[in-house]
This record gives sequence, structure tokens and C-alpha cells, in this order.
Amino acid sequence: MEMFKKVLIVLLIWRIFLFGIQYFSTNIPYRDSFPYVDAVLNKYEPPFLRPWGNFDGVHYLTIAKSSYSAQYTQAFFPLYPLTIRWLGGSLFLKNYLISAQAISSFFWILAIIMLVKLIELDYKAKIAWQTVTLLLLFPTSFYFISVYAESMFLFFVLTSFYFARKGNWWCSGIFGALASATKLFGVFLFPALLVEHSLQEKIDKIRIEDKLFGVWNSFKKHLNCYLPISISTLGLILYMVYLKNEFNNPFYFATAQSAFGASRSVTKLVLLYQVFWRYFKMIVTVTKTSPLYFTVWLEFLSVVFFLFLLWQAYKQKIRLSYIIFAIFSLITPTLTGTFSSMPRYVLILFPGFIAFGLIKNRKLVRFVYGLEIVLLVVCTIFFLRGYWVA
Repeated sequence: MEMFKKVLIVLLIWRIFLFGIQYFSTNIPYRDSFPYVDAVLNKYEPPFLRPWGNFDGVHYLTIAKSSYSAQYTQAFFPLYPLTIRWLGGSLFLKNYLISAQAISSFFWILAIIMLVKLIELDYKAKIAWQTVTLLLLFPTSFYFISVYAESMFLFFVLTSFYFARKGNWWCSGIFGALASATKLFGVFLFPALLVEHSLQEKIDKIRIEDKLFGVWNSFKKHLNCYLPISISTLGLILYMVYLKNEFNNPFYFATAQSAFGASRSVTKLVLLYQVFWRYFKMIVTVTKTSPLYFTVWLEFLSVVFFLFLLWQAYKQKIRLSYIIFAIFSLITPTLTGTFSSMPRYVLILFPGFIAFGLIKNRKLVRFVYGLEIVLLVVCTIFFLRGYWVA
């Protein structure tokens, strides 16, 4: 209960800070450059919540209202918009925009609580709260309370790992399935949980006279782990079945990505060094006064920063299963040939945040916090005023 109160107080202060940024950002002209804003977003009340549904939020609200009738919305996984529809269609709310905000905020509270509980399985509370602070001040942390699936997804991932650490594989698999029904990255829980199982597994010596009985017990033990771990992929599988039945394309969630710009390649893999080279060229050629120049740097540095943090996580012997999940989640989007959206995608790479939480150099920690606050203000203003951030 004490931790719950502390989390609520911290998040309330953080939320007030973001609302303060929104209040002062109204002096900057709104860039109405995103399709469907007038047709979808501006129909909802109250007006001050509309900017929190910019960009992908419009797609989530469209799916909540009309399912996947709009072309290319299949790129967005179903659990978050279905939850918006369920809550927004209730007698209590009857408003999809408020529903989405309520869901994101609710799961954000739960995600922070679960992050603290997960970290405290291995480290002191001080490290847990230093990790939380870095996450709260991260330049794109506002997505957790926007009309985006990030907070819901992070909660499912953390809860899946928490139950795995406790040896409750069925609950771990169920929350893994919910994660893979929320975002594609959820499927990376499958290899991560397999690694976690291998870390926990203890090989017992079987006496020769009990060999057959021991093998049978071993089989049952492994079945009780591997079967629920496999369930973690069920969200993705069911969504692919739906896409096959409705659109005759089980991979529509991937092939639709190219429609959202950023020069994403969905027909061939682009290696990481090639993407770095592309960004070096953009840094040189993009107009320095353009908002795009800031975004290019933000995307580039987000990847560099988390490659470093995950390397530190490995050196600091943070749980290998966490790192496996994070590496797959970091590298996979880059294989499309761009770092677009990476400043948002890295929000789920919690082992990197834990690695920062283990830093003992107070001057470095304070410097990073200060830099984060400045970038958080800038990124929040950009997002709320209609400029692409992630």
C-alpha cells in the first residue's frame, strides 16, 4: 500500500508537469499535417485532451470505433483499441478519447508498480526508484499517457516476467499472450521466457533404478513450463488468423508498415550498419533549422544510447532473459531500414533503464536527469503541437 501511494504521488507530480508543458505550448501554432485529425480527433471532447491523441492515436480511435475498416490500420494490434471500445462504449464514459486516456493512465500506474516489484527481486529499492525516475523523465515518456498502447504493453511484459521469476509459468504465458495481442514485440517474450526457464532449471541426478520414473517426471515438469511459455505467442497467432480470414493476408500488420512513410522496407532486411550510414547522410543533408533535423538526431541517439545501456546491462549481469527480450525489441524495427519511432520503441527496453539505475556516479546521474527534462519539454511540445517525434 505504501508503494502504491508513492507511485500515485510521483505520477501525479509528473502528470501535472506534462499538463504545464501543454498549457504553455498553446502559444506555438498547431501543425495540422496529419491526415484524419479533423475527421476523427477533433470530433471528441474535451478539446484539451485531443493533442494527446495525435498521430497513431487517431488510428487507435478509428479502430475502436470502426474496427479495421480503414486501410492500413491493420499495422496496429487489436487489444488496446478493443479495450478502448469496451470502456468508451460503456454507460460510464461513452467517449473513446477519454476511454483511451483512462486506459493508458491506469496501466501506466500498474506498469510502474510492477517495474519496482520486478527490480526489487534482485536489487535495492533505491535502484528501482532511480530506474523509475529515468523512465519518467525520458524525452518520450509522455507516450505512456497518450492514446498509445505503450503503458498497457509494458505492464503485460513486466507482469509476464514477474510471474516467470516466481515460477508461475501459466500466469506468465497468459500475460505474454496479452502482450503479443497488444504489440508485435510481445512475441519476443517467447525466447526470453525460454531463457528464463533455463536459468531456473536445476538438473537432478536420476538414480539408475528410478530412471524411467525420473524421465517421466522430467517430461511433465518441462511440459508445465514449455506449454504455457508457448501461449505467449497466442496473441500474435490469433491476430494473424483474423487478418487471414478478413483480408487474406496474415502478415498485413507487417506489409502495411510501408504506408506510414519513413522509407520502411518490408520486402528485404536492412542491416544495422546500413541504417547508421543512412542517418549519417541525413544528419549532413537535412536542413539544420528544420524540426526534422531534431527528430533525426533524436532517433539516432536513442538507438546509440540503448545499445550502450544494453551492453552495460550485460556487463552488470542483469537477468539474461530481460536482455534477450530487449535486444530483439531493439534490433527488429531497425531491420526495416530506419530508426523512425525508435525514441518511442525504446521505452519498453526496461533492462537498459535498470542498467542506468545501477550507476553510482551521482554527477552523471544528475546530468542525465537534467538533459532528459529539457528534451522531455521539447519533445512533448512537438508532439502536442502536431510535429512528428516518434
